[in-house]
Amino acid sequence: MIPLQQTLATIDSLHAEDPTTTAGKPTELLYAERMTGWLNRLAPDASEELQIAVRSQHLCRWQIPRSDYPAGRTGYLQWRSELGKMHAETATQVMQKYGYDKTSQKKAYSLIRKLNLKRNEETQTLEDCACLVFLEFEFSAFAIKHTEDKLISIVQKTWGKMSAQAQQKALELNYGSKELALVGKALKPVEAS
Repeated sequence: MIPLQQTLATIDSLHAEDPTTTAGKPTELLYAERMTGWLNRLAPDASEELQIAVRSQHLCRWQIPRSDYPAGRTGYLQWRSELGKMHAETATQVMQKYGYDKTSQKKAYSLIRKLNLKRNEETQTLEDCACLVFLEFEFSAFAIKHTEDKLISIVQKTWGKMSAQAQQKALELNYGSKELALVGKALKPVEAS
């Protein structure tokens, strides 16, 4: 268990370098803690690789600003792809430092990159954690910045990424009235005209 603790502590020290703060804490460290909180609820017996991958989801994210990429969906997807590579490479370098073998490093890399989503239970669990962190902690601030139609679309896309277990957990979240109404509209079956 010592290599896991050392790996997570080093990852957290990297998160602590985030120059932005939320609730008085480096933003990406807080995000990592929230991700781990959801992992502990969804999969308390998670493998070490999944624990590391969940904790590394936004590892050193501030080093690749969104503004370095073109506006729009194509630029956004390029940015996300580069971030995923960096998160995975940085995490596996930390794992190597503490003696994890190549098999474990490759597994964590694959999880962080979300390869085989919907076909790999651990990758799905990581995605579930990310979706639940968004819905629980980020959705209300996000809702202020976007139109209702865009928010409904985002909730529908988020919902489609989650497992049935995560969808159930999402229904149990304590939403504000605006967010609850948006979730309700997003999940309402399309009525025949």
